[in-house]
Amino acid sequence: MFKVNDNYCKLPATYLFTEIARRVNTFQQENPDAKIIRMGIGDVTRPIIPASIDALHNAVDDQADSSTFHGYGPEQGYDFLRSRIAECDYAKRGIHVDINEIFVSDGAKSDTGNIGDILSIDNIVAVTDPVYPVYVDTNVMAGRAGDFDGQHWSNIVYIPCTAENSFIPSLPERRPDIIYLCYPNNPTGTTLTRDQLKVWVDYARANGSLILFDSAYEAYIREENVPHSIYEIEGAREVAIEFRSFSKTAGFTGLRCGYVVVPKELKGVDANGNDVYLNPPLNRRQTTKFNGASYLVQRGAAAIYTSRGQEQIKATIDYYMKNASMLLDGLKSIGIEAFGGVNAPYVWLKTPSGLSSWEFFDKLLRDAKVVGTPGVGFGPSGEGYFRLTAFSSHEATSEAVERITALKI
Repeated sequence: MFKVNDNYCKLPATYLFTEIARRVNTFQQENPDAKIIRMGIGDVTRPIIPASIDALHNAVDDQADSSTFHGYGPEQGYDFLRSRIAECDYAKRGIHVDINEIFVSDGAKSDTGNIGDILSIDNIVAVTDPVYPVYVDTNVMAGRAGDFDGQHWSNIVYIPCTAENSFIPSLPERRPDIIYLCYPNNPTGTTLTRDQLKVWVDYARANGSLILFDSAYEAYIREENVPHSIYEIEGAREVAIEFRSFSKTAGFTGLRCGYVVVPKELKGVDANGNDVYLNPPLNRRQTTKFNGASYLVQRGAAAIYTSRGQEQIKATIDYYMKNASMLLDGLKSIGIEAFGGVNAPYVWLKTPSGLSSWEFFDKLLRDAKVVGTPGVGFGPSGEGYFRLTAFSSHEATSEAVERITALKI
């Protein structure tokens, strides 16, 4: 018989959001008339911005004419999009990124999972805890995680981020080779200041570590002292790969488009200790295993960077952040400790009355018909916490707040 990858056998049988869906479906079947408000999975509800819709229609017309038809595109992304990314996301912030350092993809989830292809399985991985599950699970699949004891993987360094340390991760006692940082953070919605992020860049430079920096939510940043890119920090180009997404910025969760930046000076070593620059291996990986995001989608993404597109995504983001404010104010009005929601579309709360994360999930579903995400699903330090997203409508968010506050918990 053929053999399977044993690392998949080590994974818990159920992915977090699959278990949430199972419980919600069961409740809905038992209560078919219940009006459930879903604030669990971080999927957007506002439509794709009109500037991108128009660009998509035009791109479809291009495909209907032999003179403008596009077949296979460049695996790294079309220059018309990469040049706009380099100019608008970086140059306008005083950061130099060459278009050949940008790799357009089908989203940050894929990129953060696929980046491990060019990294040795011998690397020690560190994650902030709680953490986006994809970071851990993809390292389990690759064979870097070790064994699971029910809470922790033996070869992963967990860096707790809780209310007790103001959600600011401390430098690890055990040196990791790879460090995952996500800011603004999913799931806690919290951020690091420039000085706090500089601590990590300096650590990586001193210890030969690689930072995988997920800034999928940078467009939601409101405060001046919160960096939008890790490359705002001196020396970060030597130690960091950055991931970006159009999903929550412009409603592309269904279209799928994002990108990763790999600076040309970023390097590691091979098994013999020889320097290896990471940009060429990623390019090789993409040309072998990926045919590029579609022409249509990339035209839609490029339209985000027009003046019209920028105005429209700002309106969409403002809409969601109003929801975040409603959630924060409502929770605090009944004495629940809540965090995030200022620079990110997530509100992270302490479960009341000593309830566990899943107990609070079940109570909220049963008594308020509101779905959120149990914090423990993001890691052991997430126990006793709960995530709500701001991606619903104003009306649904307002009603959810009314239902939760009426519970008098």
